[in-house]
Amino acid sequence: MTELTSSDGAGTGGRPAASRATRWRTRGRMSYGTIAAVVVIHPVASLMFRLRSRHAHRLPARGPVLLVVNHVSILDPLACARLVFDNGRLPHFLAKESVFRGPAGTLLRSAGQIPVARFSADAHVALDAAKADLDAGNVVVIYPEGSVTRDPDWWPMQARTGVARLALTTDAVVLPVAQWGPQEVHDYHRRKLRLRFRAPAQYLVGEPVDLSDLRAEVRAGRPLTVELLRGTTDLIMARVRDQLAELRGTPAPTAFHPRPRRELPGDLSGSAA
Repeated sequence: MTELTSSDGAGTGGRPAASRATRWRTRGRMSYGTIAAVVVIHPVASLMFRLRSRHAHRLPARGPVLLVVNHVSILDPLACARLVFDNGRLPHFLAKESVFRGPAGTLLRSAGQIPVARFSADAHVALDAAKADLDAGNVVVIYPEGSVTRDPDWWPMQARTGVARLALTTDAVVLPVAQWGPQEVHDYHRRKLRLRFRAPAQYLVGEPVDLSDLRAEVRAGRPLTVELLRGTTDLIMARVRDQLAELRGTPAPTAFHPRPRRELPGDLSGSAA
């Protein structure tokens, strides 16, 4: 029987949700920026989305986790942040540098969010920061596509390889996560916002991707070649794509949609650089 859990209460698949006390312990100490984000974002996300998740218990209560998610809407981080928070962890996102300006940027940095200077020589700085965050035992959420998928049917497009670099050079648990639903609230392709109360947002948390052999080779001196990074990225994203097919009940395509040649206005969410 497939586990189905609502973030509004206990699991409906015979597995009770974690107690509030346990969740607070596993989240650890929160900065003022994190507290401010929870106060603002959690109620908004709760009103905007009705979360339903499968196998959310696969998110470890402690230790480094690299959460790899497909990108269907600029609103994705709202729903995904609540998914992670409601399951006892604090999410740290890689996000476009331009959203870190002014007072909001101060709060985002205090909350552990990671700015990405895309398409510049400083893009590697975000990956270094994300690696340090994982080495510290935190949860990093990454959208390897870098922006909302351009596939007209919302399947994942070809991802950047920063996710593979993080996966191969850390001890983080690599969890592929498929999501479906936020695109019904903000349709990126048509530039339409259709606000409605508690729109469905579905998540399927997959089994951890076993990269132990590749990690051992990298530690033994195997270079992080373009071929290795591309192959590892595609391996992880194929898992995400197959889980999305399960969520949608539709066969997945066998190839990834091509990346766009240029960034468009509204590409606000995280990048793997």
